[in-house]
Amino acid sequence: MNFQQLRIIRETVRCDYNLTEVGNALFTSQSGVSKHIKDLEDELGVGLFVRKGKRLLGLTEPGKELLVIVERMLHDANNIKTLAEQYTSQDKGELTIAATHTQSRYILPPVVQAFKQLFPKVHLRLLQAAPPEIAAMLLDGRADIGIATEALSSYSELVTFSYYHWYHAIVVPPNHPLTQLEQVTLADIVHYPIITYISGHTGRTMIDEAFAKAELQPDIVMTALDSDVIKTYVEFGMGIGIIADMAFNPNKDTQLTLLGCEPLFHQNTTLLAVRQGHFLRGFGYQFLALCNPTLTQATMHDAIQPSS
Repeated sequence: MNFQQLRIIRETVRCDYNLTEVGNALFTSQSGVSKHIKDLEDELGVGLFVRKGKRLLGLTEPGKELLVIVERMLHDANNIKTLAEQYTSQDKGELTIAATHTQSRYILPPVVQAFKQLFPKVHLRLLQAAPPEIAAMLLDGRADIGIATEALSSYSELVTFSYYHWYHAIVVPPNHPLTQLEQVTLADIVHYPIITYISGHTGRTMIDEAFAKAELQPDIVMTALDSDVIKTYVEFGMGIGIIADMAFNPNKDTQLTLLGCEPLFHQNTTLLAVRQGHFLRGFGYQFLALCNPTLTQATMHDAIQPSS
């Protein structure tokens, strides 16, 4: 048994059992991948994959249990490498952040700027993805830190820390009838077409719950991932927009009006997440502390590495 065989097992699942893609991902041939799989199965004495002819269709029960161990072994092997780098080059390396578009566009720029001033030699990779994809990136080691409002707290394997709280806001074109009201309510906005986020993104659940609790049926005519897309179509007069409050900039969004109203939707909390047991470099802890200055490295380390 060797690490290449373990990598092939993991990559085969990631590539949906397409051995050509596995070979490309690991810079080897399809025949080499097949041989490694057969050698490992022969050594263990069990079949790891469900087959139909030469095609792999999925994992057997032993294969499913082995995959859990493989993921853990490869994660720990990467931790060993990262541990060595922590002591040989404390201010050099790579940090991968997976975040939603809203966080990347509106919240992280000053944090990234401050981080790069502290660690100019650290290569910072910023990946944009949906919350479930961010969780997957953390779990399989493609990302060190995840930032999102949804999904992250649902995974027991992830350690989460509070980042900040926020509310949704309502934007309309200038001179919209709603701008004449001193206080806008949910009952007022259901009379107009609404443009907001797709389900599962940027607090959409809070929006749906607020309308349901008020027993109102909103006319959501369009949804999008991106706050900028929502604002663009509101500017074209296609509806009123419900966006994250931090996505509105009065100096830039001059073709929109932010309605004055009490929070109509429940408070949202954006979370910082790290896979439990993941060895985070010192500059990774510093990045988290830049996001939330109330976090100390000792507190974060004890939560992420509870057994150490």
